[in-house]
Amino acid sequence: QVQLVESGGGLVQPGGSLRLSCVASGNIFSINGMGWYRQAPGKQRELVAFTTSGGSTNYADSVKGRFTISRDNAKNTVYLQMNSLKPEDTAVYYCNVGVLSWSGLNYRANDYWGQGTLVTVSS
Repeated sequence: QVQLVESGGGLVQPGGSLRLSCVASGNIFSINGMGWYRQAPGKQRELVAFTTSGGSTNYADSVKGRFTISRDNAKNTVYLQMNSLKPEDTAVYYCNVGVLSWSGLNYRANDYWGQGTLVTVSS
């Protein structure tokens, strides 16, 4: 089993910054893609940013130039640096990690979700 623990959410004023972290632990042979999603009240969950095992990244148009995703493979951690925050960035943010695990018989690939961390942008 794999666990994801998120941290870094909170209340921030418009124009401010926050840094989210997501640490993966457990039965991990290797980690593939790592991403951040968000879900605002009454809306569907949407992709915010994603990074591949090779380091490629992609972002939602709404956050390009303001958010930066990065990863520390040695620590099984993915970060989301959020700058110039806007009220419309208010949402619960979830990390998603693709993990390859050894089952004892073979390798298995699964996606895991963090518990979510609330980001509120308000004056």
